[in-house]
Amino acid sequence: MQYIGVTPLNISKKVFILVCALSLVVGVVSTAVTLEVLNQNETVQEEDTSEDSSNPEEDTNEDGGESDEDSDSKSGLDVISYAMTLLEENFVNSVDREVLLKGAIEGIVQKLDDPYSEYMDPETMEQFQSQIESTFEGIGAEVTKRDDYITIIAPLKGTPAEEAGIRPNDRILEVDGESLEGYTVYEAVALIRGEKGSAVTLLIDRPGEDNPFEVEITRDTIPVTTVYSDVQMQDGKPIGILEIRSFAEGTADEFSKELKRLEEEENIEGLVIDVRGNPGGLFVSVEQILSHFLGDDQPFVQTARRGQEPEPYYLQSTGIKDYPISVLVNEGSASASEILAAAMKEVGGYDIVGKKTFGKGTVQQTMQLGDGLLKVTVMNWLSPEGNEINEVGVEPTVEVAQPDYYYLTLIQTEEPLERDMTGQEVVKLQVMLEGLGYTPGRTDGYFDAQTESAVQKFQRDYGLSASGVVNEETESLLEEQILEAVNDTENDRQLQKAVDVLFD
Repeated sequence: MQYIGVTPLNISKKVFILVCALSLVVGVVSTAVTLEVLNQNETVQEEDTSEDSSNPEEDTNEDGGESDEDSDSKSGLDVISYAMTLLEENFVNSVDREVLLKGAIEGIVQKLDDPYSEYMDPETMEQFQSQIESTFEGIGAEVTKRDDYITIIAPLKGTPAEEAGIRPNDRILEVDGESLEGYTVYEAVALIRGEKGSAVTLLIDRPGEDNPFEVEITRDTIPVTTVYSDVQMQDGKPIGILEIRSFAEGTADEFSKELKRLEEEENIEGLVIDVRGNPGGLFVSVEQILSHFLGDDQPFVQTARRGQEPEPYYLQSTGIKDYPISVLVNEGSASASEILAAAMKEVGGYDIVGKKTFGKGTVQQTMQLGDGLLKVTVMNWLSPEGNEINEVGVEPTVEVAQPDYYYLTLIQTEEPLERDMTGQEVVKLQVMLEGLGYTPGRTDGYFDAQTESAVQKFQRDYGLSASGVVNEETESLLEEQILEAVNDTENDRQLQKAVDVLFD
């Protein structure tokens, strides 16, 4: 299909597939739920403006002349064409008309002031097409553009980005010293991605931090495995944990298989669905997963196009479980994850546990434009009850924050930390010590006598020289212990609360 613009489309369940825009690149780019329309008859072909192709009986008003709308349109196109001609003939350097045309299209789309709408040239389009591969090489983080900044939606679990301490809402200011100001998401991703084993340095601006800081990350192969299961005992009852890391092509089948195994082999008496850090994905995967838990008497999502009433969507197959269910979300739950959370909350009445979600509630449609691709926001999606999600998010029914040390980046200093030093790296040290059960006495960034005493106790416990100075060896061991603490599910306050509320 070739389109030169967005045409009003009568979207029905049979004709649309919502595709996750760039789920899992840099991994991953913006988690727009992207709409691709198939088998449409309203295809708009590129205009042929030659005199031979014109029909004098078309594009006229009742008096046989051009309509005002057609005249304005041609006038605008003539101005653009004339501007390019003037530049070709008068600019001090030689000019490539194709480059000017691409710039004109990019400028038009930029004027929409929408971070999810953009024009992709053939090279960028190739990146877009490759982002649904089963594996890719990068750092493993979902990014978007928000307030003119390339912004982290979520690091993918178990990836270099997560291990380096990248967090939702981190802003990437520079990549290897190159500023990202004015970059599109795709241009930024092209810089961040790279071969396995190579390193990339990101300059991060984090809310709450006084100054930007650098993080060096070694790229790796990022497998797109989407569903993980576990069983946790609660008062003698087996509780199933199903973690969905993204909504990819095979996710619904993986989920169904694991759910069946938990029910038939583990005899679970409750279920926690974990979509924390899940940047989104295929709409159809969400629909199929929801069909295990919700009825068909209420819509599970609505879509809203400009000038039209919201359109509800209902599940085609349904099922309701006889055991309690809760859903885990956080700031990195976006797009398709928010569809799931909102539906489970408003239709199923299930508890949503964690922190408010990212707030990505727009739908993009991709359209062929010459050799490139135009991706345009064509609608918003709303919760089943018609609540806005975009830039709002889904509020949990039970709000729970993780321990402070969950949100730390690694200590980054070239000199040892010692008594009477101050600063953000000392804050990190104190939060780590406190999280590991030591008592620094304060977490305001001043390295006082009690902090020194806590460091000495840690050093003695792990067989180090009890100097009270945090050298490279002590720092490395501290960070190792913190990572172990983060990976211990007993320290996962959100998960433990999600299990607890099942039987409240």
